Amino acid sequence: MTTIDYSGLRKTLKAYRRNLTTAEQLQASEKLCVKLQQHCQSQNIRTIAGYLAADGEISLQPFFDWCWQKQIKTYVPVLHPFSKGHLLFLNYRADTPLVLNRYKLQEPILDVRQVLAISQFDLLIAPLVGFDDVGNRLGMGGGYYDRMLALCPPLQERTVGVAHHCQRVAALTPQPWDIPLTQIIAC
Repeated sequence: MTTIDYSGLRKTLKAYRRNLTTAEQLQASEKLCVKLQQHCQSQNIRTIAGYLAADGEISLQPFFDWCWQKQIKTYVPVLHPFSKGHLLFLNYRADTPLVLNRYKLQEPILDVRQVLAISQFDLLIAPLVGFDDVGNRLGMGGGYYDRMLALCPPLQERTVGVAHHCQRVAALTPQPWDIPLTQIIAC
């Protein structure tokens, strides 16, 4: 049985996405926007949890811009201040003030009035470091999304993983706590 060096694989895949040109990043983001628009229109999506791209992740900003035009509510993650390893999702708009968290990632300033329970989302868009063709995913290694999806099994069916094509791998061996995705969009 072959053991996969996930730390090394994460480094390699993150380097691939960081090495994409600005034009390639923009093109991927625009393609993703079109695919997510189609998904939203076919499913009557009104409330979305996404993320703010960092470190070469595929950007959702064109999609967020479209959502705001269509009156679709958008939310992004914030590190939970009291429950280590968990996320809260806060309303995100064009004028939302942002700060850097302990991982140096942008997030909205915590305001409990802007939090929405994960069970209320019509769609969760999860960033991926890597993925295979059967829905196994490789995240950053903190388990944030696995914990969240384990707490809300119905959300598992409403989750879409997104990544660049260069982040696809032949196969990943899931751990017992890993929750595979039924849909992954790679652009």
